Amino acid sequence: MGAMAATTTGAFPAITASAATLDIPGIGNFDVPDQFAPQVQQFNQAAKDAATALAPAPQAAAPAAPQFQLPSLFQQKSSSVGDIALHAAETKVGAQYSWGATGPYSFDCSGLVQWAYKQAGIELPRTSFEQSNVGAPVAFEDLQPGDIVITNGGGHVGIYAGDGKLLNAVQTGTPVSYTNLHPSQVVTARRIAA
Repeated sequence: MGAMAATTTGAFPAITASAATLDIPGIGNFDVPDQFAPQVQQFNQAAKDAATALAPAPQAAAPAAPQFQLPSLFQQKSSSVGDIALHAAETKVGAQYSWGATGPYSFDCSGLVQWAYKQAGIELPRTSFEQSNVGAPVAFEDLQPGDIVITNGGGHVGIYAGDGKLLNAVQTGTPVSYTNLHPSQVVTARRIAA
């Protein structure tokens, strides 16, 4: 219980008054006339008891979550630079061939390869002749999806897609597409590493 101090207001004399403090949890404290002190004391005790009863009891640590392993179907395997480049090139199947074009809407053969590898964070030279000297050489029987394959005497390049297919921008009038790849067509194949 608190007491109000004497105050002076204009022409009225200072009056000393005492008051009881009503404590309403979550709202605040209010001074009420001292004549209500017993009720205020009862209310404050009841509010304190209710707050104690509603307080959450200390709990033991929660049990550990069960550990489980996702099936390999859902686990993300790490992708090689070649995988990333191949997937990027696959998004361009159907794009138009245009000599000298480097994307993103039309391509020539080396422009497609250069663009796809750029999506994987690798800068390649512009022409198929220059691209025939990057990375490590790969034998035809060791080709993996994402390897670059140089054909046509060095004048054409594509990205090996697996299963004997080459993803490439072939010629005017033919959009970016898959073509069959035969060992006799290959001048060199290259594997690009990060």
